[in-house]
Amino acid sequence: MPARTTQTHRPATEITGGAAPRSAAAVAAGLAGACHPLPAAAVTLFAAALAAAAGHGPVGAALTVGAVAAGQLSVGWCNDRADLRRDLATGRPDKPLVAGTVTPAAVTRAAALALLFCVPLSLACGLLAGAVHLVGVAAAWAYNLRLKRTAASWVPYALAFGLLPAFVTLGLPGAPWPPPWLTAAGALLGAGAHFANVLPDIEDDLATGVAGLPQRLGVRASAALAGLLVLGSTATLVVAPAGRVTAYGWLLLAVTTAALLLAARRPAGRLPFLATMAVAGADVVLLVVELRS
Repeated sequence: MPARTTQTHRPATEITGGAAPRSAAAVAAGLAGACHPLPAAAVTLFAAALAAAAGHGPVGAALTVGAVAAGQLSVGWCNDRADLRRDLATGRPDKPLVAGTVTPAAVTRAAALALLFCVPLSLACGLLAGAVHLVGVAAAWAYNLRLKRTAASWVPYALAFGLLPAFVTLGLPGAPWPPPWLTAAGALLGAGAHFANVLPDIEDDLATGVAGLPQRLGVRASAALAGLLVLGSTATLVVAPAGRVTAYGWLLLAVTTAALLLAARRPAGRLPFLATMAVAGADVVLLVVELRS
């Protein structure tokens, strides 16, 4: 990945609070880029797959997916708005707010509106289920606004990912909790995703005062820990459920190990995070098969 050049300029919209882009299409494109579309879409699709495999009907699945999508959008927009000054300082033209394609006010409004929709959609899945999901969303907001600068930066990821299966199952009749191994696998995957996600930005983060646990450990240690956590998540899904391990399970474990070893050769790039997302998708396939069997 090419090194980013440090810049100190600000777009006109940040300096003057100028008007939003004229076209609605430009605003929509800017908001789409600022919501962290890849992880938001991935988590929403995972939730949809889990809801279908767990036995939700069309209405329940729609509410579950809608709540997760709204929560992810609110978290993504909150993140980009909270990071605006840092992104300006480190020169991030890939960020819509830095490029000036959308205004800070528009992103703030979008984050608040998404969060406003997330609350009733979550609670419509059941009071307990909704409360669990809102705890996960609140943890993600806490990460954006404060915890990313602390040694506890991994906790919101582990909590939010660990609670996602509970949100899905608690919305079913009888409000059953998921098995502990599924919660553990989600928490391990979330923590691993955190370490993998920040790898390309560690130097910029340290330069702007962000000292989460990955930044304190450094690139190589964080890359290794990310791989171990993701591998632990996959291993939990493969061996913890009752019954014999399937051929797909052993294959998934082998492929996960190979993918993570390959990603570890380029720890400072986006490859570890992309590998984590790919492994997560394969894990969901395994989980759907297990829940259906």
